[in-house]
Amino acid sequence: MPILINVGRVLMVGVWAFLILNLVHPFPRPLNIFVNVALIFTAFMHALQMVMLKNGLPKDSPPMTGWQQLRVFIFGVFELLVWMKKFKAQVKK
Repeated sequence: MPILINVGRVLMVGVWAFLILNLVHPFPRPLNIFVNVALIFTAFMHALQMVMLKNGLPKDSPPMTGWQQLRVFIFGVFELLVWMKKFKAQVKK
């Protein structure tokens, strides 16, 4: 499972690179509109995932650091899977 999460992280970095490339060097007209919408949607969904994870943490757990928040924003669901695994291990103890 960790290998698949790392593959997903690499793919997510590729997606972000593709979306940001459109800002630096715009693609042809119909495609750049779609990519801009995809960038906005991806940024919104990853921010929503980060906020939901932050608000869903138990009150006794330490707050998320800026680095952890950035990782959730960049990698999205792949980082959430890592967090779920970590919390399941803590609950089993």
